[in-house]
Amino acid sequence: MDVKIREVFESVGSFFTGDDHIPWCDRDIINGCEREIAEAAEGDSEELKKDSIMRLSWALVHSKQPEDVQRGIAMLEASLANSSSPLQQREKIYLLAVGYYRSGEYSRSRQLVDQCLETVPDWRQALVLKKTLEDRIARDGVIGIGITATAVGLIAGGIAAAFARKK
Repeated sequence: MDVKIREVFESVGSFFTGDDHIPWCDRDIINGCEREIAEAAEGDSEELKKDSIMRLSWALVHSKQPEDVQRGIAMLEASLANSSSPLQQREKIYLLAVGYYRSGEYSRSRQLVDQCLETVPDWRQALVLKKTLEDRIARDGVIGIGITATAVGLIAGGIAAAFARKK
């Protein structure tokens, strides 16, 4: 019984906090990736440079800082045309979907996730992101309906109070 009650409270708590299963990245990891790119730029390996930029892009779109997420989106969009393999292209599209999710552009994120799932329908990461997106959109809709209902109730109450005073 206690387990069921705890599950209900956790479910309600995660509904209001927006808990999702997409990892976060902190500033230390981003700084490490930036150092890695600087070191790779000094070398001759183009592959190492591309891998370092990809890691930085991952870190940026998973950041809690909106400016980092926007920077990651810009980097990924700029490099999308230069993707040498379909796997790399797919990874970049997925990371763009994460970035757009983090920045609150849910419809664009959903389009990109669907694009990923067209090529690999059982890709677990993309499926988790799609479920997270659908949950977020549903939650935002419920909250929006609640806010609207509250506003209508307050207006109706104000009108009723005004009529009551006139009589």
